[in-house]
Formats: sequence, structure tokens, C-alpha cells
Amino acid sequence: MTKKIATSGKKFNILFTCIGRRVSLLKSFKSAAGRMGLTTEIIGTERTQLSPALQLCDYKYIVNGVKHAGYVTQLLEIVKKKKVKLLVPTVDLDLKVLAKNKQKFKELGCLVLVSDPKVIDVCQDKRKTYRFMIQNGFDTPVTITAGKALEEQKFNGPYFIKPWDGYASRGAAKVKSRDELVFYANTIPNPICQELIIGTEYTCDVYVGFDMKAKCVVPRKRIEVRAGEVSKAKIEKNKRIMSKAAELVEALGAGPGVITIQLFLSKGGRIEFIEINPRFGGGVPLSIKAGANFPKWILQELTGIEPRVKFDSYKNGLTMLRYDSEVWIDY
Repeated sequence: MTKKIATSGKKFNILFTCIGRRVSLLKSFKSAAGRMGLTTEIIGTERTQLSPALQLCDYKYIVNGVKHAGYVTQLLEIVKKKKVKLLVPTVDLDLKVLAKNKQKFKELGCLVLVSDPKVIDVCQDKRKTYRFMIQNGFDTPVTITAGKALEEQKFNGPYFIKPWDGYASRGAAKVKSRDELVFYANTIPNPICQELIIGTEYTCDVYVGFDMKAKCVVPRKRIEVRAGEVSKAKIEKNKRIMSKAAELVEALGAGPGVITIQLFLSKGGRIEFIEINPRFGGGVPLSIKAGANFPKWILQELTGIEPRVKFDSYKNGLTMLRYDSEVWIDY
């Protein structure tokens, strides 16, 4: 039975860091809070005023870069001043530093929606991601260093080459010949080579409850990608993918919150995992629109309500076609 707790009128402020272009995510949290009767102020941080989502926040803060020694101190000051209850990171940049410091935020009454440091470390080092997959029995493309690939007498590609510490597809390229391998190995920093998988690419949004169990998995078929972020996608309820993604997230110990898993369903039917991003993915608005209301579930858990979450409680076949819009600043 769902535990009923009155939330009407409760103050529940939310802070989004590195908020950038995450307009839909911001609106989803604000909508969920409103439907629950929570009085909510949305606070955003960025390094520059020129951030679309920042303009839609109730309070805007310009902060230092995530590698600056004073970054965490600035966030703690904001949390204390605005009585923030939930901090939501939106990109990979500050996950590690937030994970290491989440106890400091907890002492101020703020939950940071981030996995433990050891989980972040596995996800953000693709060499460690590969070892985790192999050690835990998950299928994944063969991954080697670019140096080892160059040492091989015969070119064994095609490969997908990328930085082992990269994100958002930056510095990634397909390599179809030894000459291309030589070029990219000397161009891309910290390069690794992954076996190129032929098949259909999916991104899974996995909701992990505060009990650290995977409660819902939404597979999104990637139809078109622009600048590393999905622009066209379709929900496909593939039970095998859903089950395996949930198994992976629980084996890793990621969460709570939404964990984003990227994989290929090969032509031979194998589920080949390629990336784990322990945060909201850029295409998560599709899952939320389909009925996987992650913001609502998160806010319910934080306010003492047991959310009614079903593993596949969302609409199948919904397609998202993204487009650019505008935010105007007059100053």
C-alpha cells in the first residue's frame, strides 16, 4: 500500500548544476513538484549567463569551473542560502567532485543525486568500464589501447576510437584503415579502440530507487544523433534489453536516480553494452513524456511517499523529434 503523506505547501527547492540546455528536465521537475503541491524554487548554476536553461530558473548563479578549488564551496553556500533539498547534476563534468563531497551537502539537508565515487570512477574511465563488463559477464565490444592496436601486424578493425576519459562523443571517430588509425591515435587524447558493432543502438533510462533497486527501464532506439546527443528516438519495450540493463545497474551499485546505459543490439541478437552514464541522459524527456515520471518518483521518495513504479509502466512506440527553440535575453 502506498504511504500517504501530505506535501501541499511544503517548501522543496531544487538546484541544477551545469544546467546548460536542460530546459525540458527543469520543466519536468517543476511540473512534478507542482502536481504534488510542493512550493518549489528552481536554482541553476553555470559558468556563463549564456545558458538557455539558466534563464528559466527562479534563481541564477554564475560559479567557477568544476575543477576550481572553490567550486564545491560555492555550491554549499548556495544550498545553505536557498535551503536546497535536492541537487541534480546534469552532465558528466562535476559528477566526481559531487560524489566525493555529497556528505557535506547531506549535513545541510540536501541530497545530491549522484552515485558513489567508485561507481563514477568505473563509468568515467572506459578501460575500467570494459573490465567491469568482462568481470561481471556482460557482453561488450572488445576494447584495447590505440597503442596495442598499432602494434598488431594486421589491421583488425574497423574500430571506434575515442578518449578513455571522454564524454558526449567528443573526440570519437570510426577507423576503417591503418592509416586512419595512425592519424586518430596521434590526434585524439588518451585513445582507446573499441570493436565496431553492427546493429541497432539503444539508450536505456534506468530508474534506481532509494533502496538501490532498478525499478523501471526505458529503452530508447537512437534514430538520429546530433553533437553527441540524441535528436530522434523511439521507445521500444524489448524485455531482454530491459532485464539486462537492470541487472547491469544493480551489479554496478549505481544510483539512486536515473542511470543512462548505451548499448547495441547486434545483428546476431547479442546485447553489447558500450557506455554507462550515471546521470540523466539528454534524451530522457522522451521517457518522461511516455509515463516514466522520474522527477515525480524522486520527489515522492524524498518527501516520504512510496512511489507506484512498475517496471514497464510507460507508453511503447512513442517517438521524439527534437528541434531548436530560443530563449531571449535583453540586457
